[in-house]
Amino acid sequence: MALRIHFTDDDLTRIRFAQAPDPMWETLQSMHMLQSRDGWAVFGRWRAGVRPALGAPERQLLRLAPPVGYSPDFLTPAAGEGGLEPGIDALLSTPRARLRHDLLELAASGRRLPPWGRALAAGDAEAVHHLGRTVRDYFTTHLAPCWDHVRARFEAERAVRSRTPAAGAGSLLGTLHPELHWRPPVLTVGGLRVERDVHLRGRGLLVLPSYFCWRYPTVLKDAALPPVVVYPMTHEGSHPAGPTADGTATPARPLVALLGRTRAEILRHAAGDGATTTELAQGTGVSAATASYHASVLRDAGLLSTHRLGNAVLHTVTPLGAGLLEGRPGSAA
Repeated sequence: MALRIHFTDDDLTRIRFAQAPDPMWETLQSMHMLQSRDGWAVFGRWRAGVRPALGAPERQLLRLAPPVGYSPDFLTPAAGEGGLEPGIDALLSTPRARLRHDLLELAASGRRLPPWGRALAAGDAEAVHHLGRTVRDYFTTHLAPCWDHVRARFEAERAVRSRTPAAGAGSLLGTLHPELHWRPPVLTVGGLRVERDVHLRGRGLLVLPSYFCWRYPTVLKDAALPPVVVYPMTHEGSHPAGPTADGTATPARPLVALLGRTRAEILRHAAGDGATTTELAQGTGVSAATASYHASVLRDAGLLSTHRLGNAVLHTVTPLGAGLLEGRPGSAA
C-alpha cells in the first residue's frame, strides 16, 4: 500500500524545502511520541520529563492526536510554516466545516474525543479558543525548552540535503527517506497504510523534515489542502534535552585545552552548513587523512555527525558540539 503523488512540469519547479521547523507539525508529532514507546534512545528522557508534567487540558488534547492512524488536519495549518503564533492564529480561524469534518473522521476511527470535542466540532468560540490556548501552553511548556535543539538538528538536516547530489528537485525527493521513492513524475510515499493517488496539478509541494516525526513520512489526509510531505529527520548524536548553538567563533582557550587546537578548529569549521573532509583539511591546514582521523574522533565523542554524499563525506556539528563551541555546559545524553 502506498500514496502516490503525481507531479506536472509546473509542480517540479514549485517544490519548496522548508526553511525552519514548523511548530504546529512538531507539536502534533511530539504528542504522537508521548503516547508511544518508539525512539527510546532519542525521546526517552524527554518523555520521562513531560508525561508527569502534563496538565488535565493537555491530557485531553492528546485525544486529538492518536499515535497511530488519523489526526485532524486542522491541527497543522499551512501557516505554521511561519512560526507558532501564525499557526495558532490559523488554528483559531479554522472554518466550522473543517472542524466538524475532521472531528467526525477522528470519532469514526473509534477515538474518544475530549470533553469539549462536541462543542469544538460545532465551532463553539470558547471551545476553539480553549484549543488554541492549550496548544500554545503545550508548546511553551514542553517544546520551547528544547526548541534550540530541534532547530540545530533541522539546520544540520538542511546542510546535508543542500549538498546531496541529485538531478533536480524531483530526484532529491527520493534521497530524503527510505520510504520516499521517485520515479518521474511520481513520488511514492510508503508506510502510510493507505492506497491512493494525489494529483498536484500545479500546486507544488512543501517538503518538511520533522524532529518528532518517527519512522515513516506523513501527509495531510485531505488532498485539497496545501500539499506537504513531512519526513523524519536524522537523529545521529541527537537528544532533545541537549544544548544547541551554531557558533562559528574562534575556539576559546578552554575548548582548545580540552580538544587540542586542530580538533577545535575542525569543530569550528564544521559549524553552520557543515564541511566535507577536504574542506576541513583546507580550512585547518592539515592533510585530508589527518582531518578524517580527527573528525572520526570528534564523531565518536558525539560532537560531529557524518553523512556520506556520493564520493564525499559531510561533517556537521551535533547539538553537544555546538554547545561546546559556544562555551555552554550540558550534555546530549
